[in-house]
Amino acid sequence: MDAEQLVGRVQDLQTQLESSHDSATRALAEELVSAVVHMYGAGLERVVGALMGAGADGERIAASLADDPLVATLLLIHDLHPVPLEQRVQQALDSVRPYMESHGGNVELLSLEDGIARIHLQGSCSDCSASSVTLELAIKQALEEAAPDLEGLEVEGVAPQALGVMMSEPTRSWFDVESVASLGDGSLAAVTVDGSELVIANVDGSLLAYQDRCASCGARLHDGLLMAGALSCPECARSFFLPRAGRSMDGDRLQLEPVPLLREEGRVKVALTQ
Repeated sequence: MDAEQLVGRVQDLQTQLESSHDSATRALAEELVSAVVHMYGAGLERVVGALMGAGADGERIAASLADDPLVATLLLIHDLHPVPLEQRVQQALDSVRPYMESHGGNVELLSLEDGIARIHLQGSCSDCSASSVTLELAIKQALEEAAPDLEGLEVEGVAPQALGVMMSEPTRSWFDVESVASLGDGSLAAVTVDGSELVIANVDGSLLAYQDRCASCGARLHDGLLMAGALSCPECARSFFLPRAGRSMDGDRLQLEPVPLLREEGRVKVALTQ
């Protein structure tokens, strides 16, 4: 079993245990599980203590172990994660910053008090509908993965119309796109994810994803020309500037359909409507 399957199995067993009608057996099983968890916690505390006391090399090993999702889960359960919460929150925001910047915006961590992070959306992203997708999906997903122990999130700089879109945003799921992890700067790639045809571009080191469909003529864009962030349609020659949410460069209101993308720890994921 991989890490996610193991965690899921534990949760399934816990649900079955809680639904048991034999209260005595349930209480005994819960006490056994609690004792095992505390035993492993005590062992992990000694391991982490030894690593953190071994100087810079030990700290690097501890941080490397914490990058593993399963190990990180165990460390968080026992409040032993070697990377401070604020640093993990900042890393999560850094991971979504390229997507925010592609919409002309940014995100800033204002404070972290009592486990609640207060962030501010900056620039035009805070008042465009795409910011709802960024906030609802990219930021939330990144924070859940990097800082599941975060107790709350407060957001400043969200325009009322963006909030309205956010509340009505359809359910989306994240999918891995391994084939583009090594996409070179200035390159395009066509991928099909869960039946959706996407074009992914590397612009100055940032990966940006869009539906593979010209907003003007409907042609596929992956055979187009990408220069300095501008993607030209191979059929109608209309150009769209990818670092600014795929807006048309021809003076009209046409715009490509962006797809939320996260790039972290060598993995690339996109979010699609289900």
